[in-house]
Amino acid sequence: SVHMPKDKLTQQHNGYGFVEFLDVLDADYAMTVLNMMKLYGRPLRVSKSSLNSKAEQSRDVGANLFIGNLDPTDVDKALL
Repeated sequence: SVHMPKDKLTQQHNGYGFVEFLDVLDADYAMTVLNMMKLYGRPLRVSKSSLNSKAEQSRDVGANLFIGNLDPTDVDKALL
């Protein structure tokens, strides 16, 4: 699943998000491929999320990734 927090006042996305993966290997592959890849001219920052320790305790989620440096104005339903 994907979670992209919004600013409470403006209702715009904050420029970062979290992606849950069922398999740790898939998350590691996504992190390797997507880190520093340009999206709309901005390099993505992809790393394991601090939520990842909670994911390791859950059987439903293999890993959580943090996706940063997104342009809040370019976030649309196609990305979600």
